[in-house]
Amino acid sequence: MSVVFTRSDDRLGEFALRTVDPVADAALLHTWVTHPKAAFWLMQDADEAQVAEEYQRVAEHPHHDAYLGLWRGSPAFLAERYDPDHVELVGRYDHQLGDVGMHFLCAPVGTPVHGFTRAVLDTVMTWLFADPATRRVVVEPDVRNTAVHALNAAVGFEVVGPIAKPEKDALLSVCTRAQFQAATDRAATGRAAATRIEGAPA
Repeated sequence: MSVVFTRSDDRLGEFALRTVDPVADAALLHTWVTHPKAAFWLMQDADEAQVAEEYQRVAEHPHHDAYLGLWRGSPAFLAERYDPDHVELVGRYDHQLGDVGMHFLCAPVGTPVHGFTRAVLDTVMTWLFADPATRRVVVEPDVRNTAVHALNAAVGFEVVGPIAKPEKDALLSVCTRAQFQAATDRAATGRAAATRIEGAPA
């Protein structure tokens, strides 16, 4: 599968996205989506064949795509893009032209890398907004997933409110291109200020 997007993070290096191969990637994805840290992905009890079947279904869907994320050339995260007017949120929110739905999952690791999850989300958001047709990114994480709520807020998402879905109670949030850019600028300013402080004479 060929790479569809690359982004260079100023601290962590190169991130990239390629289309998921449902068969070749099934074993790897199975270890990710069934890990205890991936409980909110809702595939804890899936076997490898079911994971392959699910991502084959996504591959064949006209309004849903899955991508394997690479960090420095190695698989490190999963990202999904969908049209919320046809998938996940049909009739459950005020859909607007240019809305794009998104899910992401970082691979479980023994030793977390500081800032990695934020860099992954920055990569996914940058990729989605690289399409000029994208006006807002829409997410619907579980209401109990407080860690991802904080992360979403950090990149510019604004909470719309809770919604009931068949599989979970979700917290609908949206992020415009301008909101993401403003959050990115704030983060860059904060990093620059921290660097200046670290480099100041004692």
